[in-house]
Amino acid sequence: MTRRSLLRAAAAGALAATFVATAAAQDPRLGRLDPGARPLVAGVLDSARAAGLPTEPLVQRALEGATKGAPGPLIVSAVQRLAADLGRAREALGPGTTPPELEAGAAALRAGAGPAVLAQLRRARRQTIAVPLAVLTDLVAGGVPVDSAAAAVLALAARARDADLVEFRRSVERDIALGAPPTAATAAAAAYADARISGVNAGARENRPGRP
Repeated sequence: MTRRSLLRAAAAGALAATFVATAAAQDPRLGRLDPGARPLVAGVLDSARAAGLPTEPLVQRALEGATKGAPGPLIVSAVQRLAADLGRAREALGPGTTPPELEAGAAALRAGAGPAVLAQLRRARRQTIAVPLAVLTDLVAGGVPVDSAAAAVLALAARARDADLVEFRRSVERDIALGAPPTAATAAAAAYADARISGVNAGARENRPGRP
């Protein structure tokens, strides 16, 4: 190897070491990644930060891969996909969306819900939509077709509390475990939840102080 080649190799090594050191300095936890993946993941974090997206879910995805012993390129690809999903969720949900909502939105998109469903849910509900999105995702993971899950959650979201939606999800899971078809279980649980919420709201109106 010539002297020029040696100098070139040394410079490349020093540059790589600088990238690795910079990545670790940005978030010491990235030190758990292999040297090849570390600067690439750091670059994704920088881009997400510049776009106003939460970076903690990206760090956690990278660390999850490292814990499982996944190869560096696979970890980088997973982090890039999650960053893209977070960006798509923010486009659908609009500015001012909280990090938990973005995480839940990204998960719902990965489960098969379209951006239009996320946008409808945002319009339908005044309070945070992190729980409705998580319930939708859980239903799909449990075997409910995404269209059925989305329709049920959208129908309930405007009036249901987070606790109501969680109970609705549990009812669906319980009925599926007992042998009910997922679509039928979802429809039945949604109808029951809607009736119960309507009854609670009617009772609250009847019990208002000063009502004749």
